[in-house]
Amino acid sequence: MKTIKIPYYTSSMDLHIEEKNLKAIIETKLHNTSKTIDGTELVKDALKNPIGTKKLKDIAVGKKKVVIVTSDHTRAVPSKITLPILFSEIRAGNPNADITILIATGLHRETTIEEQRSMFGDAIVDNEKIEINKAFEADEFVHICKLPSGADFNVNHLAAECDLLVTEGFIEPHFFAGFSGGRKSILPGICSQETIKENHSFKAVASPFAKAGMLKNNPIHEDMVYAAKAINVQFILNVALDSEKNIIAAYAGDLVQAHEAGCSFVNDISRCNVITGDIVITSNGGYPLDQDLYQSPKAVATAEACAGENGVIIMCASCIEGMGGTHFEKLIVSATVEEIEERLSKISPKDTIPEQWCAQIYSRILKKHKVILVTTYLDHDIVRKANMIPASSADEALAIAYELKGKDAKVVVIPDGVSVLVVK
Repeated sequence: MKTIKIPYYTSSMDLHIEEKNLKAIIETKLHNTSKTIDGTELVKDALKNPIGTKKLKDIAVGKKKVVIVTSDHTRAVPSKITLPILFSEIRAGNPNADITILIATGLHRETTIEEQRSMFGDAIVDNEKIEINKAFEADEFVHICKLPSGADFNVNHLAAECDLLVTEGFIEPHFFAGFSGGRKSILPGICSQETIKENHSFKAVASPFAKAGMLKNNPIHEDMVYAAKAINVQFILNVALDSEKNIIAAYAGDLVQAHEAGCSFVNDISRCNVITGDIVITSNGGYPLDQDLYQSPKAVATAEACAGENGVIIMCASCIEGMGGTHFEKLIVSATVEEIEERLSKISPKDTIPEQWCAQIYSRILKKHKVILVTTYLDHDIVRKANMIPASSADEALAIAYELKGKDAKVVVIPDGVSVLVVK
């Protein structure tokens, strides 16, 4: 009997599995990184040696109004480390710079003051200007241009009106944008609901190029880059994190060049060969990404790549905040997965429903595989209505999976499905 720890909420849950059933454990090189790395020094070094631009302190000279776009409560960006360094660098170039932190919520709910204190620390919350993107308030946005897809690019007015626009974030594989980080701070981060919805349309998400690890010819990525260039992002800071959310690499400088360098690093350490199993067990890496069902397709899509024909996927996600989106919830419980997919496929990009991409991904996966959701917070009746099978522990889920696939079924475990980029 082998015990495997699966990330769950702020801790983990144990999975007990017989050796004869365990086919493979898929983990990235992130689990083999040095624990002696000083994340603060990595960030400082990246700012001293920017890629493709001058140093931030030199760019900041003469820039009065500065906006730093950062991620919201659903992302594990180590802003307690990165933001003070960015503030110091900007004020080294212009001590009188008027700096505003703009939280990139996309279509998510607003980040609470308690979450801001957890993310940024009391000193920043109490002493710096912080604004939150409000995607559904039309008067918050200005129209910049048309994107390659034909979508209108409407961005938060604070970003459009500033003298210096800086973004920070972290890079990991993203299941339809290729990788996170870089340009994603702008689109979807600080755009209007109309712009975000078109970027996440059925047509865009269904593109064969819209998948993890792929940037070339990816229509979602191309719109994002075009938008970030159009609004003149002058400097980015992106980090890579290990499984414990520690900084293991940092990249700063040009919007495209620094991001591509970071993506190359993450690609190298996260790529794993596909190993097919009758049953695939995974998680969203724990909190914050497992806080609701809306975020969970990231890991489920990774598991999909390793699931055999008519396989069973076990997804461990606390869902402590429930479904995570009212539109997504209404869609995913509204009908069979075939009916949901057919309905969504008929919706034009301009008529895209908020959060429909999530129902689209789930419908695609649920057409081919059974999904067992391990959650101790989300109502199990809702899980059933969402066309999934509920369980309260990884062991209970595995027992259900054996009933579906047989006691000799081969199991592949991907403890953190978000950090893994599986390739054939």
